[in-house]
Amino acid sequence: MGLIAALISGLIFGVGLMISGMANPAKVLGFLDISGRWDPSLAFVMAGAIAIGSIAFLFAKRRKKSLLGLPMQIPVSTNVTVRLVLGSAVFGVGWGLAGFCPGPALVAMGAGFPKAWCFVAAMVAGMVVFEILERVKQNRQHA
Repeated sequence: MGLIAALISGLIFGVGLMISGMANPAKVLGFLDISGRWDPSLAFVMAGAIAIGSIAFLFAKRRKKSLLGLPMQIPVSTNVTVRLVLGSAVFGVGWGLAGFCPGPALVAMGAGFPKAWCFVAAMVAGMVVFEILERVKQNRQHA
């Protein structure tokens, strides 16, 4: 049941990204180009997502289990660390350079956009490097 719910959720998310234009790098770069020909339409998409997400989080915080009966796992940390700031900066630079963030890149890859394949390959490479660095860090702590 969990896999079916994940598949349906992913499909709804992907369709929403395609309809909103967030899987289109030109649209995203137009939104990020605030000093040029700025396209504010994605701001409305983001505002809508934040509003719906806020309501969903309020609902979820009152529950101990999800609708599928799984334990609720809501992030509780409010710490702003150097690691968080640097990771956010790298994410933003990558988004600005490529016009993709991870979700829309996967949708665009599925739709057959070659640039999305390159972005996803770079994203996976970054995840592998992160994993290697985390293991090195853990090994040093245990040594």
